[in-house]
Parts: sequence; structure tokens; C-alpha cells
Amino acid sequence: MGAVLAMAQALGASPRAVAEFLPGIEAVMVRKMNERLGSGEDG
Repeated sequence: MGAVLAMAQALGASPRAVAEFLPGIEAVMVRKMNERLGSGEDG
């Protein structure tokens, strides 16, 4: 989480907003990665 907040700050994004939205974004990323791994796509 610390790295994500540092990256958000460097990009000018609100750390508070990032902390609020990250769990939902992370869930989608993991789900999509699992779909790709299951289908044999390399990305």
C-alpha cells in the first residue's frame, strides 16, 4: 500500500482517493489476471 500511495502522490492523485478505490480496483485486476491465466493468454 505504501508503494501505491507514493506512486499516486508522484502522479498528483489524491492519496485518500487512491486508498478508497484501491481495494475495488485490485479485485478487478486479480479477477482479470486469473481469467487470462486460465485461458492461456500471455497478455
